[in-house]
Amino acid sequence: QVQLVESGGGLVQPGGSLRLSCAASGSFFRIYTMGWYRQAPGKERELVATITSGGNTDYADFVKGRFTISRDSGKNTVDLQMNSLKPEDTAVHYCNADIRTTIFDGARNYWGQGTQVTVSS
Repeated sequence: QVQLVESGGGLVQPGGSLRLSCAASGSFFRIYTMGWYRQAPGKERELVATITSGGNTDYADFVKGRFTISRDSGKNTVDLQMNSLKPEDTAVHYCNADIRTTIFDGARNYWGQGTQVTVSS
């Protein structure tokens, strides 16, 4: 059973920083693209940042220059360093990954349970 477990959310003041972490656990053959998405109340889930297995990154325009995504393939983790946080960054943040569980199967998309990030004074 593959699981993605996030940590690191919380309450921070505007202009502050948080670091989110996500670890993949269970039995699997390979992890491909990993990423972070977020969903604010009353809004649809949206992409924040992704990183491929080769280290190529992609960011939503609203986080460019403020957030940095990174991964440790040896530990099967992906992190999101969030700086210069704004109240509009308040949302549940979800880890996402394309994972191939066995050599015989195609990759499937997995989600973590989400971690709350609240930016408020």
